[in-house]
Amino acid sequence: MQTTCSASAAFVGAREQRRCGTMRQSMAGRQLPAKAAGGRAPSAQRLAQRDLRVEAAAKQEARTLPEGSTRSQTNTVLAVILGGGAGTRLYPLTKNRAKPAVPIGGAYRLIDVPMSNCINSGISKIYILTQFNSTSLNRHLARTYNFGASGVRFGGEGFVEVLAATQTPTDKEWFQGTADAVRQYAWLFRDIKNRNVEDIVILSGDHLYRMDYMKFVDYHRATGADVTIGCLPVDAKRASDFGLMKIDKDGRIVEFAEKPKGDALEKMRVDTTVLGLSPEAAKQQSFIASMGIYVFKKELMLDLLDKNKASHDFGGEIIPMTAKDHKVMAYLFNGYWEDIGTIESFFNANLALTHNPPNFQFHDPQGPIYTSPRFLPPAKVIKSKLTDAIVSHGSYLRECTVNHAIIGLRSRIMDGVTIQDAMVMGCDYYESDAQREALIKSGGVPMGIGAGSTLRNVIVDKNARIGDNVQIINKEGVQEAAREDEGFFIRSGIVVVLRNQTIAPGTII
Repeated sequence: MQTTCSASAAFVGAREQRRCGTMRQSMAGRQLPAKAAGGRAPSAQRLAQRDLRVEAAAKQEARTLPEGSTRSQTNTVLAVILGGGAGTRLYPLTKNRAKPAVPIGGAYRLIDVPMSNCINSGISKIYILTQFNSTSLNRHLARTYNFGASGVRFGGEGFVEVLAATQTPTDKEWFQGTADAVRQYAWLFRDIKNRNVEDIVILSGDHLYRMDYMKFVDYHRATGADVTIGCLPVDAKRASDFGLMKIDKDGRIVEFAEKPKGDALEKMRVDTTVLGLSPEAAKQQSFIASMGIYVFKKELMLDLLDKNKASHDFGGEIIPMTAKDHKVMAYLFNGYWEDIGTIESFFNANLALTHNPPNFQFHDPQGPIYTSPRFLPPAKVIKSKLTDAIVSHGSYLRECTVNHAIIGLRSRIMDGVTIQDAMVMGCDYYESDAQREALIKSGGVPMGIGAGSTLRNVIVDKNARIGDNVQIINKEGVQEAAREDEGFFIRSGIVVVLRNQTIAPGTII
């Protein structure tokens, strides 16, 4: 079972803790290489790897700032969270919602991660840029992070504002990329309410990690950087999947390469001890990959965006160009981080939450991930067998078997159901017993998973109706299929049942 934290109720305490110096960044270990659904590394192995990460991260943290440096005032920092594009690689989960609004972990949304990191870091000036399918995202933000129009909870100057793509007399196009999205609202960063802002943190809305952004900003300022890029140490097996950077002996970035392979990859090897890794860890992880998060000096960023209007992307255009004439530094983040960019990575990251111990926990007393406050009863489980499972609020499970799976809010799992390696997102509302009985009598299918059904290697989106004796097991081993008219897709071998869809009783997929 799991509990969640309300953002508005917890912010003041988190801010005061941080001021007193008691907030500490969680140094959870990085995830082990991706495994097939259902696979697990031995707990001892995961623990050992995490211990090594924690030790390396602690060493890196100790050397981050010069001796005698103090932490910066958070009111001089502003965060911009990019709401993402169309999210085609996460389709069909993004059919009716923005990528940051996709549910994760049973009770959360992806946007909760950067928002909570900002709150726990003490950053109280936050803009979220949105464009595609933003209705559910806007609704969630309003419910969860509405701290009052007066900004009292933030000390009078804080705010959380959504900036939607719009047309103006000077900008008649939709956002063309990350840099263009920020450029179209450049006037706002010069507004009087942002007069004290010195640095802007650019964040993505679809990553899973826990980070103290003010340590990021402090490093940026202590090194005198114009731009600082959050980076991950990676090994040769994973390096070609990322945009890589090359640094000099001081940690300054001197070269970029986008997903290089072969000889081009070998040329990007660096001595990662420069960033704080131990010699042993540096030998294994001799590449540094961009996390897609940045700190800019405000005035420099606005100047760059104004002078390079043909450049629409930060990572691929603005930053490599800036590195030629400005000081662009690398900041090592050596904790758990996962890019939730594809159905496969989304699925694996969710199932990894069920491991014991998990590589990432939503509730950390020193830096919890917040979400919308809900008034739901505890989950009710009757004569069922649950192994390595997360069961969310308001769920009802009766005489079923659940293994290595996430059961979302208000889920209803009936007799004889077997769920293995699956994510059931749950429902947005309850159906009463009378409504369910009426549906069954009329030949309809109630919300939830019907009796006798088997689900394996599957994602069931919200409000789906799975009839009795359904088998969703990808019987033919199909890797890719678009069968939207039948209510499902198959992506990377994972069956995805669409939101609000009905799978008729007895169906075999």
